Amino acid sequence: MFKKILIANRGEIALRIQRACRELGVKAVMVYSEADREAKYVKLAEEAVCIGPAPSAQSYLNMPAIISAAEVTDSEAIHPGYGFLSENADFAERVEKSGFQFIGPTPESIRIMGDKVAAKQAMIKAGVPCVPGSDGELPDDPVAIRRLARNVGYPVIIKAAGGGGGRGMRVVHTEAALINAVQMTKAEAGAAFGNPAVYLEKFLQNPRHIEIQILADKHKNGVYLGERDCSMQRRHQKIMEEAPAPGIPRKLIDKIGERCVAACKRIGYRGAGTFEFLYENGEFYFIEMNTRVQVEHPVTEMITGVDIVKTQIMVAAGEKLPFAQRDIQLRGHAIECRVNAEDPYNFMPSPGRITMWHAPGGPGVRVDSHVYTNYFVPPNYDSMIGKIIVHGDTREQALARMRTALLETVVEGINTNIPLHRDLTVDAKFLQGGTNIHYLEEWLAHHKR
Repeated sequence: MFKKILIANRGEIALRIQRACRELGVKAVMVYSEADREAKYVKLAEEAVCIGPAPSAQSYLNMPAIISAAEVTDSEAIHPGYGFLSENADFAERVEKSGFQFIGPTPESIRIMGDKVAAKQAMIKAGVPCVPGSDGELPDDPVAIRRLARNVGYPVIIKAAGGGGGRGMRVVHTEAALINAVQMTKAEAGAAFGNPAVYLEKFLQNPRHIEIQILADKHKNGVYLGERDCSMQRRHQKIMEEAPAPGIPRKLIDKIGERCVAACKRIGYRGAGTFEFLYENGEFYFIEMNTRVQVEHPVTEMITGVDIVKTQIMVAAGEKLPFAQRDIQLRGHAIECRVNAEDPYNFMPSPGRITMWHAPGGPGVRVDSHVYTNYFVPPNYDSMIGKIIVHGDTREQALARMRTALLETVVEGINTNIPLHRDLTVDAKFLQGGTNIHYLEEWLAHHKR
């Protein structure tokens, strides 16, 4: 096991990793920007290094500064968390060439799965079902593009090969709009991701967003930890997640989970990873793999009892997975609400000083958050300030506990999206389970404030 790990992130995930290190008896070094000097995890740290001013490009995306911080603190490994450099293959490579262990998959795995075209091709070879579409990057020939779209059937979606986070996508309903949409997406992809390559897929009308969580080690062992339903999202950004997914037969989950593990073994994957699928009419369609820990990992931890972050660290240190697939048993139901510093209905960011913070408690309630009373939420980063996670023996009990937890939560001084969560947890269709990825935006359109 490592003696010292540098945590190259901020916010609630930095605190989450710091806690995992403490449980493992590993010293944690925190890096921080000038805007995060007063963060809880910095105050609690045994060692902390300022790596630059507030802008991410000068701090949390500053590879030389992070590696230098690891060098001066004699760290052995670097945990990237999520976001920032967590899925940057060049960073992972630089970390390992500098003599440190990257707590995540190999740079090669990150590159394969970070390129949506390469990832889809790898999954097809591994027998993982994919959305019908182009076999690779779209050609320049408009005639060939139109022929492909006709064969797939409208509507189609044009996606950036190097995209993510909901950017670099365009839905096309008619042939007349196709070529212009391809050209615009290419231009956007080149500007945003440095890669103008795009591909085409069938646009599913009413899918759900289902994830399969996997863990794999360097010794060719792998397991899947059930699934998460992440369909409650706006502009491709998730706000609420739950596990297990309501109404999907266990045998279908087991079948797709086994294929995901087999795919990991095929590409030599190690660490934590998430396969994301669209699910419609009883079929799964692979869309991408996230080669890092997910924001929503706690709901999986709550129903399996597996500490995903600790296991990430153990696997990176060369240890074997401490469990096999037969040991993974799902218990009860878990729900997570992301708490964002924003207006609950127009989503305008709301940075500023938190004058009162009171977290909820009670049976089955977990809060992952780095904020406290008098904490200043900086305007420089993502608006998420924490997550409320609940567990119950049934989905109904979990929902009741979430409603209670949301009522108990007090955040003053800034706006948060807690009122939206309160509305959704009493919404009749959400209570039934199985809402699709378009439901929240449709709900918002009918509940304008």
